[in-house]
Amino acid sequence: MNLYVGNLDYTVKEQQLTAMFTEFGEVTSVKIITDKMTGRSKGFAFVEMANDDEAREAIRNLDQKSVKERNISVSEARPPEQRERKPFNPNNRGGGGGNGGGNNRFRSF
Repeated sequence: MNLYVGNLDYTVKEQQLTAMFTEFGEVTSVKIITDKMTGRSKGFAFVEMANDDEAREAIRNLDQKSVKERNISVSEARPPEQRERKPFNPNNRGGGGGNGGGNNRFRSF
């Protein structure tokens, strides 16, 4: 079972989560989600446990537990939401309205 762990202190390390969840069963993976640009933790992680019953026991015991003065949230992870994919349009160059700034001699008031 894949578990979501939220409200983590930014200094919590994967080894600490592994140790915490191993008390309840076999942990197969731990992944703290980090910002791509800075590498800093985003304050949440995913922990995968081999046995569903052990994972539920971890949820019961660790949800709202204080870790580094923060009450963490632990729940079963939901699958990622599917985003609507829009077809590619080569004529859509993005950008927005606005007046474009700068010297606009055709501006009407």
